[in-house]
Amino acid sequence: MSQLLKVAAAQCHTLDTTANTLKQLEQKVKEAASQNVDLVLFPEVYLGGYPRSATFGASVGERSAHGYHQFLKYFQGAVDLGDTPIGAEEDWVERRIPTREGEVRGDGTREELERSASETGVFIVTGVLERSGGTLYCAVVYIDPVKGAAGKRREVLPTGSERLVWGQGHPRTLKAITTTIKGVKICLAAAICWENYMPLLRQALYQQNVNLYLAPTADGRPTWLPLMQTIGFEGRTFVVSANQATKREGKFISGGGSCIISPFGKVLARPIWDADGELLIQELDFEGCEKGQLDLDVSGSYSRNDSFHLSVDGLDLVPPP
Repeated sequence: MSQLLKVAAAQCHTLDTTANTLKQLEQKVKEAASQNVDLVLFPEVYLGGYPRSATFGASVGERSAHGYHQFLKYFQGAVDLGDTPIGAEEDWVERRIPTREGEVRGDGTREELERSASETGVFIVTGVLERSGGTLYCAVVYIDPVKGAAGKRREVLPTGSERLVWGQGHPRTLKAITTTIKGVKICLAAAICWENYMPLLRQALYQQNVNLYLAPTADGRPTWLPLMQTIGFEGRTFVVSANQATKREGKFISGGGSCIISPFGKVLARPIWDADGELLIQELDFEGCEKGQLDLDVSGSYSRNDSFHLSVDGLDLVPPP
């Protein structure tokens, strides 16, 4: 049986409103479907936006009136997925079906994503700025075209000044998603931006036998590509990374660098630089992941589980069947 699937990284920037960005996402998913793409990844906080260079008027021991206003605008552009602050991550998947026909959860974004996936047959993974209670999270949602919302991630530790405006997600959201697309069994999971520099977090994904590793990011530096190659080789997994290419005053302040990597660390689709609205598309043969386990299997014997042990609070690291 064929183990071939087409995946895409969408190098698109956040638009002026979340509603407009959601419309752009729908257009890109339709474009991907027209090219027989099975799964598309959008960048970190694509819905809601990455607050690059924003200060929110904060210094140690002091916040300004302008900063509070800046945060208010950012907060109002966030996505409400309908979670409650208590237990939001624990039973999110189980509550994906409305209790009454036509009922929406939160602001209806989840329903719009589910509709786009269902109508096109494309599995959607996108970064979102999630609002739950009074806290913002850098999150990722997985939208299955058949099952609907299949899961959600919240970044476990924002980097640097991001910690001022984003909360910490629970490690249990590192749970991988297992699904079947066109008869191909996929185990996928996302590590967000600099989570990819956390060795134990990477191992938490590898140990679930992930064969499609997703890396939405805001890091557009040349050092990102070798990290993605390392992850592909180290985890014997395909890696898809998507970043925004954004301009300010006519110049790119983030060049993008979206890329796709093989389980042997080979660059299958080279990074796109200084181009916005591009779909980076690559056909993947998932037998490659199994071939690579001949000599390197960090989800099993090569990790020496008899001597080294990794446990993650709230997360069962037994590989999916």
